Amino acid sequence: MLYEKKDNIGSYTVIFQHKEGSYAETYRVKDAKGKTRFLKLINYAKVNRHQIDDSGRVVEVEISKRLNHHNLCSYIDSGNIMVNGGQQAYIVTEFVSGETLAQRIIRDGDISVYDIKKIAKAVLSALDSIHNQENPIVHGEVTIQNIMLNLVGGLEDLKLIDFGHARFLNQSPYKPDLNELNPFYLAPERFSGVCQIQSDIYSVGVMIYHLLYGELPWFIDISRIKEDKVERILAEREKPVKIPTTDIFELDEQFLNCIVKALSYAVEARFQSAKEFIQAIDGEIKVERQDTCRKVKSDEVKKEDTENQQTLSRKVKGPGFSAIAGMDELKQQMTEEVIEPLHNPEEYHKYGVTIPNGILLYGPPGCGKTFFAKHFAEEVGFNFMQVTPATLKSKWINATQENIAAMFQEAEENAPTIIFIDELDDLLKDRALADDKGMSGINEFLAQMDRTGEKGIFIIGATNKPDVLDAAVLRAGRLEKKYYIGVPDKAAREALFKLYIEKRPYDFGLDYAKLADLTRNYVSADIQLIVNDASRAALKAHSKITMELLQNAISRVKQSISDNDLKKYERIRAIMNGEKITSNHPKIGF
Repeated sequence: MLYEKKDNIGSYTVIFQHKEGSYAETYRVKDAKGKTRFLKLINYAKVNRHQIDDSGRVVEVEISKRLNHHNLCSYIDSGNIMVNGGQQAYIVTEFVSGETLAQRIIRDGDISVYDIKKIAKAVLSALDSIHNQENPIVHGEVTIQNIMLNLVGGLEDLKLIDFGHARFLNQSPYKPDLNELNPFYLAPERFSGVCQIQSDIYSVGVMIYHLLYGELPWFIDISRIKEDKVERILAEREKPVKIPTTDIFELDEQFLNCIVKALSYAVEARFQSAKEFIQAIDGEIKVERQDTCRKVKSDEVKKEDTENQQTLSRKVKGPGFSAIAGMDELKQQMTEEVIEPLHNPEEYHKYGVTIPNGILLYGPPGCGKTFFAKHFAEEVGFNFMQVTPATLKSKWINATQENIAAMFQEAEENAPTIIFIDELDDLLKDRALADDKGMSGINEFLAQMDRTGEKGIFIIGATNKPDVLDAAVLRAGRLEKKYYIGVPDKAAREALFKLYIEKRPYDFGLDYAKLADLTRNYVSADIQLIVNDASRAALKAHSKITMELLQNAISRVKQSISDNDLKKYERIRAIMNGEKITSNHPKIGF
């Protein structure tokens, strides 16, 4: 590198060398007032033609001057200097003490769905800012390496960095250099030289998929390819994106559909703005599952659609209910009312007691209904099929009914089988609200549900919206048993704190009971956020995680489900239990 510690670059003093790239070097520096800054030194002789504008200015410098957003590094200064007979440009921005998202993954491993959503929304918020400039800017290189996590703030304080390949939207197209950019994060149109704001949307989709599954949606080893690498990369994307069947806590169908939409080959099929993407993540816009491929003939689409609906029953092994902290009353109730009859059907038939066909798990989002269903299956020991409405519903006439019938047939062939359906309200919505296609699917499902217990099939449905389910679904002989999964009780909150803290450096003697008392009505994602917040504070102070740090974090993190929403769910719970509701209560609604 050109400069060493204590050397001056203009009016700035080098205090640390960061790294040397293909056309630039980066340094941590101090300004004349002693404030720490970040400086990027750009060698005019090494930049590509597309990195210089028509006036001979470095595009990255001109873009940096326009950045003004919480999730972007603030511009401080820029200029030109002469070094070894050549001209260099420099940009000075605010310095962020932290680590890249890639470094965080290496250090901590998995990131929760709750945190992935926060990261995605913060990145999209930054993109929304640059996309809506008077002359829109496309970042062009959104990857986990270019997201800086601020150790003195939360995930919402992250910074989208490195605008070395950013472009003004009105600039001429250019084809990317695959030696400089990660091709698997690039949108298909980028390989043709086209840069659009939807290209950044695609990269965010890749980032989310990467964080969620630990791999890229489409990947091939291009180091061994001698022919046209771009053609091979694009040919790989002709295949539908694979959605692993891995059980991931709090991963809902809406978020999966958002990822798939962002990864669409066609620009027009993606989200058309970062703001729209944020609204979809927040559930303000309903997103249906779609195809990511470029060109597929209609008959092939139908065949593929049918094939994608197939589900595989599998045996699940695990600790069962012992893995669920707290909820003792609910676990005991389910054992007596459901599990024992399933294990001893002959004994119950002898006394004329019917075997339940299925149960409904309902309650606020983020409270572990899917988690509970998985451990229920482990406790029972049956084969397990996990499906979503998107895997059953189809745009083809009669295909939805065929998919539902095929699912029940497979379950019967592999009986005893548990069928778990998440977001049941999307499949079995009140028929008064359904269209013709939805109506036919509901009718088929209801017909298949009758007498499933005699066929060795048990159904578990989960929903956040039990009040919009078709009434016929809940009658006797179908999902007659209904169980409310609410916010974690005190024992569960204690266990959650222990779970999230145990692999980190913590102070002995933490009062988990007190922490649980301070977090009444907090869901597991809230508790994880509290522990992460306290961990960052401990890292900054080079100390262990203490009660004081945890209590301070609790004071900053508010419960994600409001008291009003909890009251609405309690009212729904009362109605589901057949309790009489006085007329002066507010009408149910969301």
